[in-house]
Amino acid sequence: MGIPYYPGCTLSTKAKGYDRSGRAVAEALGLELVELTDWQCCGATFPLMLDDSMALIAPTRVLYQAQQAGERVATLCAICFNVLRRSQALLRRDPEMLERINWFTEQEYHGDVHVVHFLEILRDDLGWEALAERVVRPLAGLRVAPYYGCLLLRPYEEIGLDDPENPVILHNLVRALGAEPVDFPYNIECCGSYLTVKEPQISETLSKDIVASAREHGAQVIITACPLCQFNLDYPQRETEAGRTGNEIPVLYFTQLMAVALGLPEETWGMTEHYVDPRPLFDG
Repeated sequence: MGIPYYPGCTLSTKAKGYDRSGRAVAEALGLELVELTDWQCCGATFPLMLDDSMALIAPTRVLYQAQQAGERVATLCAICFNVLRRSQALLRRDPEMLERINWFTEQEYHGDVHVVHFLEILRDDLGWEALAERVVRPLAGLRVAPYYGCLLLRPYEEIGLDDPENPVILHNLVRALGAEPVDFPYNIECCGSYLTVKEPQISETLSKDIVASAREHGAQVIITACPLCQFNLDYPQRETEAGRTGNEIPVLYFTQLMAVALGLPEETWGMTEHYVDPRPLFDG
């Protein structure tokens, strides 16, 4: 039986490589992701005012759709994960809010769907040792910098995925794939997030500092679980009229790195749209 899966808007548009590689990896591991039917946007941001019931309608609709499919729903996008997990936590502790939204939407969400990130499924359902046994192309010698960002980890009281100050889940994934995780001090710093729309110079400065930190600590590639982080770190390294600097570092989704290590066909990697092409790392 497959795992109910919410892809979200970005993985259906700008981050199709994340979705493609994620589905391929899940299938290869016997963890097939089954897309929810008739899903819509989760709202993309968790409301800053906790009494804003209108802002909770979108994520509650998604949770209701997931309820029709099973007891849990998996995500790949760190933004969707953050919004849905926090919305679920709020609705569980505020039954009056849940009742109000159910009345408005004319849907009966019970408030008990478990929102999980695919990384949790790999860690808790499959296990790192079992993943390592499935690797057919060990990435020995490849130095990988895990970049967590903000939304995958915080706030800890509602997210609870990993230690928000010293996370290890991506590090353990990298080790299971046979590569070497690279610690660097900016791995939980914010990349600027949605400021890339309104004030792109701010997000570009923040992102360049993150990439520079990873490079200075010997990383050959950066991995992330967030499509916005991937864009913010990758885009400032794009080729300009002046050409490239020669110091670029590819920024991958963790599922893309997994697809390589599991020996999946290159068409499942989804690496053709990156500003810094990662494929030369895996030639030969």
